[in-house]
Amino acid sequence: MINKIVKSATEAISSVFDGATVMISGFGEAGSPVELIHALVDQGAKDLTIVSNNAGSGHVGLAALIENRQVKKIICSFPRTQISVVFPELYQAGEIELELVPQGTLAERIRAAGAGIPAFYTPATVNTPLEEGKEVRVFNGRKFVMEEAIQADFALVKCLSSDKYGNLLYNKTARNFGPIMCMAAKATIVQAKQVVELGSINPELVVTPGIFVDRVIEVTNPADESKLVANNVKYHGIKY
Repeated sequence: MINKIVKSATEAISSVFDGATVMISGFGEAGSPVELIHALVDQGAKDLTIVSNNAGSGHVGLAALIENRQVKKIICSFPRTQISVVFPELYQAGEIELELVPQGTLAERIRAAGAGIPAFYTPATVNTPLEEGKEVRVFNGRKFVMEEAIQADFALVKCLSSDKYGNLLYNKTARNFGPIMCMAAKATIVQAKQVVELGSINPELVVTPGIFVDRVIEVTNPADESKLVANNVKYHGIKY
């Protein structure tokens, strides 16, 4: 057990390198690690492959990273929503690659990597364009498509609480992708709304044990991504 707390988001993401695969948590507002993403924008790592539920909203968070031309490819389930503006434009211009994955399959590909499972079979994409180029097998008379696990070099994750050993609690839907991404990455970097004293988290309630966490930064007043998007705010290199 070691102290995982670092002093700044800049320090937390300093080791992210060009060409890295980076998982970014988020299932709605509760799980988006905006401060860590903006620190990565400032840091400047490029040619990144991003694994996320969506492709960002407005001009902040993941959208800001994409808009800064740091992302080579994104693996996600929802590349375009009513409030996504950056990714659709770059994709149509041929400036970014997309691997589209159904949401349940995406979650299982990430979970499988954390569990040491290299691949699995699912019926989700049978007889669709997403089946093309993949192994298909028949079990009990039904077709299944093989999907490979996704492992990342880094995971950027937002949580509600952490102690200095990196034991984590989440806020609502932040729990959808955060825990499995922590397990599937070689290095997990977390922003926590509060860092609490050792022993103050009931061990029975810990969602992500500290063994899966490498660095934690406390962000007591995290950005409200929905408000930033609604106000059409653009990220311009604010330091955290």
